[in-house]
Amino acid sequence: MTEVPGLDVAGLTTWLREAHPELVDGPVEASVIAGGRSNLTYAVEGTRVPLIVRRPPLGHVLSSAHDMRREHRVISALAGTAVPVPHTIDVVDDTDAARVTGTVFFVMERSPGIVLARPAQNAGYTAEGLRGLGFDLVRRLADLHAVDADEVGLGDFGRPDGYLARQLSTWRRQLDASRSRETPALDALQESLQEGMPPSSRAGIVHGDFRLDNALVVGDADAPRISAILDWEMATLGDPLVDLGIFALYWDIASLPGGFAGAVPSAVDPAAGYPTFDELVEVYAQRAGSGIPDLRWYRAFAAYKLAVILEGIHCRYRAGDTVGEGFDRMGALVEPLARKGMEVR
Repeated sequence: MTEVPGLDVAGLTTWLREAHPELVDGPVEASVIAGGRSNLTYAVEGTRVPLIVRRPPLGHVLSSAHDMRREHRVISALAGTAVPVPHTIDVVDDTDAARVTGTVFFVMERSPGIVLARPAQNAGYTAEGLRGLGFDLVRRLADLHAVDADEVGLGDFGRPDGYLARQLSTWRRQLDASRSRETPALDALQESLQEGMPPSSRAGIVHGDFRLDNALVVGDADAPRISAILDWEMATLGDPLVDLGIFALYWDIASLPGGFAGAVPSAVDPAAGYPTFDELVEVYAQRAGSGIPDLRWYRAFAAYKLAVILEGIHCRYRAGDTVGEGFDRMGALVEPLARKGMEVR
């Protein structure tokens, strides 16, 4: 697998010709468009429609954290709902054959649009356009939480009862599996969350990593809109307020101390026209037809979860199992983020 890290392009070409000959139209090329921090994502060209291939990161620690079948399943189930998602094509266990990735991988069509991930990209839109885009994004989140899991075949996708307790246990295991150094602030935040856990509000489909740069944007400068929600690897059934907590963290991440603006870039900038998170919460409540309770625990949990993810990235970086740049800075963010979580609590 030397052509593209983690993907054998010749093997992918052979597999496509055998399994989906209707998609092959000449030489196939692939390139990494996101890699190492989460699941690896590849853009595939030379097919009759542009494709995306997703696989777990190199050297991933917990298979449950990078379950391709689950991601493929939830995206497929949401097709036809008010939640915009890409069109899925196939999911394959390549673990034994090792023809393409040597892991489970899945293939989907590439949805139109761009990812807004950096402030410079805001220059292509008006202030009113970006304000409306923020409201469109949060409405899509409310639409997700309104989906009846049983009606779309996801009734057994998770166990809402005890969801928050299991989430803490899962992320504790993830942290333990990634430990390569002492993290006292992160450990303290973990214990604080355990002691102050609220009762779950209600059950729904949870994205698990909802933020602006996990969406594709189409439309002109005055009226951009969301064309697809991406990166469903953490999706399950649980407390929807967890999504609001992580959404809040990423919406305001540029304001966090410790170099987050450079290491974890975000396009969100109120000066460019984006609404405040409080305004987003109001629009979410209107769309959902319900009030919003205190989000402090959920915001602290979001900080904890991201800190654990960053610690896992730091562990993979030290082992040489990351693809791309910027991973050397992730480890330095963990303890400041954990301390911010304690402040929010």
